[in-house]
Amino acid sequence: MISLESPSATLSTLAPRAVGASPCQLCGNPESVVLANRGRHGKPLRTVICLQCGLVWSDPLPHNPREFYTQHYRLHYKGTYTPKPKHILRAGRLALARCQAIRHLLPTPQTILDVGSGGGEFIYLLHKLGHTVQGIEPNRGYAEYAESEYGLQVHIGFAQDVALPEEHFDLITMWHVLEHTERPAEVLLKLHRLLKPSGILVIEVPNVEATCQAPQNTFHEAHIFNFNLSTLQKLAEKTGFTGIGQLTSDDGGNITLFARKNAEKNGAPAALAIPGNAESIIRIVRGHTPLKHYTTAHPYRRLWHRLRQYFAEQYGTRDFTSGKALLDQLYAPTIRRHVHHGTPHQEPACQTPPMTRFSN
Repeated sequence: MISLESPSATLSTLAPRAVGASPCQLCGNPESVVLANRGRHGKPLRTVICLQCGLVWSDPLPHNPREFYTQHYRLHYKGTYTPKPKHILRAGRLALARCQAIRHLLPTPQTILDVGSGGGEFIYLLHKLGHTVQGIEPNRGYAEYAESEYGLQVHIGFAQDVALPEEHFDLITMWHVLEHTERPAEVLLKLHRLLKPSGILVIEVPNVEATCQAPQNTFHEAHIFNFNLSTLQKLAEKTGFTGIGQLTSDDGGNITLFARKNAEKNGAPAALAIPGNAESIIRIVRGHTPLKHYTTAHPYRRLWHRLRQYFAEQYGTRDFTSGKALLDQLYAPTIRRHVHHGTPHQEPACQTPPMTRFSN
């Protein structure tokens, strides 16, 4: 129980204790409090936060993760089992933005693994730029589309299950994947083994401290875990990585961590607690009210972006013949610059086109 003398006592006054919640997967602390009881669209979803480190997760799990992500996720959020033309264009634009974000990690041809590779748009771009790529994707429809349409090697399944050679990859990327995993530390430990010594891991996740989204959309069933930069960095440290850089999207909605595999894994860091983090997150989430949100520019910028995106996608897919043809045309300026300059890092080889945002 939380005593009055405990540092967590002030936190317990901010939110009710999460009775029956599982221990924190980051620091192991058994004490957590309820952060929210509703998710997107008002559906029941209990979200709890660890009092010691500030990790946020859904408890109990709202679904069977393996069944949900192999069978239902794409249908749930995209309405399709294979990507539609607008999804390919959107993902292609996003791939260019992500390539721009990691261009400093691509000085020479690299061996790259993308975890959660979706329809393959990002690794197809990297392949066109001369890198050796593989993907992992749990949804069979999207994975098979990437293989057949672009000739890519995509392993169907979950990262912790797929058999791959250890110390094989120079770079592993995870774009909006870690929040969907049932045991994120287990996933990172697996990726640690797959990376070469001093290899780089890039992780992008939604920011639990974001206030750009409507308050009722902060939590939803697809995101089992929710991170801020402090908990993401601590999880990376726990699993044998050292942070070497970070990015936050312009609207604060997403955070990206660049981490290097430690030469020697010495186990978890001595201190997994993050003093003050839970209280800060609680105050931000509770303070993000509909009144405050709709008196900022965020909702109106999002509406304007979606309108522009809709018309851009209608125009961009009007003569659609195939995903490969669409991406080849979209990526052509980037590929030409890459060929002209010889290596991706000498010039910004991955030009971010208009309409691109760092989100899924």
